Amino acid sequence: MLIAANKAVAIEYTLTDDDGDVVDSSAGGPALVYLHGAGNIVQGLEAALEGKEAGAELAVVVEPEDGYGEFIPELVSTLSRDMFEGIDDLEVGMQLQAEDPDGDVQIITVREVDGDDVTIDGNHPLAGQRLHFQIKVVEVRDATEDELAHGHVHGEDDHDH
Repeated sequence: MLIAANKAVAIEYTLTDDDGDVVDSSAGGPALVYLHGAGNIVQGLEAALEGKEAGAELAVVVEPEDGYGEFIPELVSTLSRDMFEGIDDLEVGMQLQAEDPDGDVQIITVREVDGDDVTIDGNHPLAGQRLHFQIKVVEVRDATEDELAHGHVHGEDDHDH
């Protein structure tokens, strides 16, 4: 069976950056299972997997525009520490949820803490980076009606959210 829209796909992967440093990997853990065509993985990787079948192994390079987007400097700002009410120990690398002006939840990362100044970044941590994937397709199957309705693959207990 070939990978196409509405197929449940399991892949083993290792993601590295331009320097060859491992950013993420499924090694030693379960395969990543996703619903193809539902936007569950980055666009560039999904496109490269289209038409592949179980057993396929491939190297995929995804440019920023097809991954987590370009780095947007305007999403970096410095705020006063008192804007982080209830968070006593702000640390570099900490990720927090914030609400944007439209009421949508956004993940922000603390980039710097300098006295009462806190620099935050609303970019995805991998924004602006070229992504290098080593992929092995483990399984391709038809998605269930529930998986299609929910837009993602369910776990072993049939509803892993």
